[in-house]
This record gives sequence, C-alpha cells and structure tokens, in this order.
Amino acid sequence: MLAALTGMGLSAAAGLNAYIPFLVVALVARFTDYITLPAGYEWIESNWAIGIGAALLLAEVILDKVPVVDTVNDTIQTFIRPSMGGLIFAASTAASELDNSTWMTENPWVSVVLGVVISGLVHTGKMAARPVVNAGTVGMGAPVVSTVEDGASFGLTLIALIAPLLVIIALALLAWLLIWMWLRVRRWRRTRRDPAYDPV
Repeated sequence: MLAALTGMGLSAAAGLNAYIPFLVVALVARFTDYITLPAGYEWIESNWAIGIGAALLLAEVILDKVPVVDTVNDTIQTFIRPSMGGLIFAASTAASELDNSTWMTENPWVSVVLGVVISGLVHTGKMAARPVVNAGTVGMGAPVVSTVEDGASFGLTLIALIAPLLVIIALALLAWLLIWMWLRVRRWRRTRRDPAYDPV
C-alpha cells in the first residue's frame, strides 16, 4: 500500500514537471541507501541519465515560464509527462517491494498504467488551465503559476518518498484544484462565446 502511494505521488508530480521526481529519485538512489533501484531500473541513477535529466529540467523551467511558449511546451510534454509518470511509478514500486513478491511486482505493467493515467490526468488539467491564465493575466501569470507548479511537484515528490500516507491528502487537494480549474476554464470559454452569460 505504501509503495502504491509513493508511486501515485511521484507520478502526479511528474504530471506537473516530468523531470523533478525523476531527478530526485535518481539522486537519492545514487547518493543514499534510502532507495535501491532493482535490476532494469539502475540506469536511472547513471551519470548520463542524471545529466540529461538535469538539462531537460533546466529547459523545462525556462520554457514553461514564457507565455505562448509554455503552451507549445505543454503540447510536447503530453507525450513525456505521462511516460515519465509510468516509469517512475514502476521504478519506485519495484524498489519498495524489492524483497517482497506482490501482485504489483509480478505485474509491473499495472504500475506503468497507473502512473501514465495519474500523470496524464494532472498534465491535462495543467495544460487546460495555462492558456486561460495567460489570457486572463496578459501573460503575466505564466511565470508565477509555473513556479508554483514546480514547487508543488518538488513538494509532492518529497511527500511521496518521506511520508507516503500524506499523499492521499495531497492528491485530494490536487484533484480539488484541477476540478476547480476545469470549471473556471469552462466558465471562461462560455463567457467568451456569450458575453451576456452570468456565471452567478
């Protein structure tokens, strides 16, 4: 159960920023004994994986804070974030259950699918909300929202690794936020089509 919660938290974090949970897991596995990656996932803590991850994170942090460019980046990340969510869910679950054979370790595809779905849902909410934020703030909100998302991704990653039980609360808050943003997006789009529409 704790392994699943850790994987859920990490994959949700990947939906906000694909490279933060990847790099945190890679660095923790590389320099501590807190995470031991099993066979098939050791490459995550290799020099080249960490180097590429760091370079991509730098590009993501910069591009995601530029209006319009952030939307293009989100479109590209549609393929990357869910994939990273699936990878990191599977890796963390396999690492947590290294010494115990469970249905998740015996069926690793389940972890991958769950990671892809969770990360994809979070990414979809982020991608739908960003154009609305940009239009409503004339682009000024992009760097602010992006910084909050990066901070949330890092915080969720730490929670998933250190206190997985709190992932339940964090995911509930994230789900509420995504639903709220979705409703705001619908209201904004309806207002644009019909200026006389009164959301109240």
